[in-house]
Amino acid sequence: MRNITSAELLRIMPKCADPDGWVDPLNQAMARFRIDTPARVAAFLAQIAQESGQLNKLVENLNYSAKRLMEVWPNRFPDMDKANRYANNPEKLANYVYASRLGNGNEASGDGWAYRGRGLIQITGRGNYRSVASALGLPLEAQPELLEQALPAALSAAFFWQSHGLNELADDENEDDDIEDFTTITIRICGGKTGLTSRLAYWDVATEVLGVWG
Repeated sequence: MRNITSAELLRIMPKCADPDGWVDPLNQAMARFRIDTPARVAAFLAQIAQESGQLNKLVENLNYSAKRLMEVWPNRFPDMDKANRYANNPEKLANYVYASRLGNGNEASGDGWAYRGRGLIQITGRGNYRSVASALGLPLEAQPELLEQALPAALSAAFFWQSHGLNELADDENEDDDIEDFTTITIRICGGKTGLTSRLAYWDVATEVLGVWG
């Protein structure tokens, strides 16, 4: 596999603020985790484009209005009174919604905020940070903010991709339904079909750009 260029990256993600700064980390990460065919690269870049706002957002946005909290977490925020107590307070919200799950301690531990979503495919929760840290040989549990840097962010996304079987789903096999496979990739990443239309649009462009690789 040859490396993707900054010009190709910018065609796929025209709003990327720093394509020159991202090509090396992405190429290193893709090579390490066998995202090494045009089909795999196209699917990977399409998904991380959606997940990261075209490589511009590496930290989970938890600044929600009360109304939005009731929409996103209806069981946790069944009424406006409770939602108002957490609205527009990202740290308090993270410590509440991520408490005692994903390897985190209780609400008072602060783990929810410390291990909120980071990276190109957002790693969330102390347990997941620990797993990624072990795989990459990085001190992410002690320094979770490392996932806000380009290379660790790219490596964590590529590790997630390979470890969840997404290379195989991205492979272009004659007997496969490629759109169905891409939809399954989306579900494995975000737990549903959020942003699927946008992801498919990125994928179309990426497939066209990388088609010249043969």
